[in-house]
Amino acid sequence: MHSSYVRLAESISAKPLNLRQASATIYPPIPLYRRLLRAHRRLPIEMRSLGDGYVKAEYRRHQKVTNPVHVMGFLTQWKMYLDELPQDPNARNFKRLDPTAFEKMSPEQLGQLYELMHATKNVWKQVGDDGSEPEGSPS
Repeated sequence: MHSSYVRLAESISAKPLNLRQASATIYPPIPLYRRLLRAHRRLPIEMRSLGDGYVKAEYRRHQKVTNPVHVMGFLTQWKMYLDELPQDPNARNFKRLDPTAFEKMSPEQLGQLYELMHATKNVWKQVGDDGSEPEGSPS
């Protein structure tokens, strides 16, 4: 990415004035990439390997993007993901998907989400097969 895009991604001020501005702060691409990989260290090993691989693949796919709007959208979405990651490695943060996100999804994306839902249900069932309910499991 060009240096001008990096400047676009930098924070306007060193200290944001309020919480909304703080969460809207966008990091330059490489520091954001590093923060994402560091944040994944707090995840369980399976989630870490999945997350690291996905972050690396997405950054490779978007490496040659020159449209500033796409670059800003890319960096903004990854920053929002970074903000959602749990700070405590033992925390179980389950969050419902925003209903407006469903409206914006294509039929293909909805199908993938449906498959993901069933795959995760199977994982929870396998963990709970020993008779004990998995900690933090959705009921």
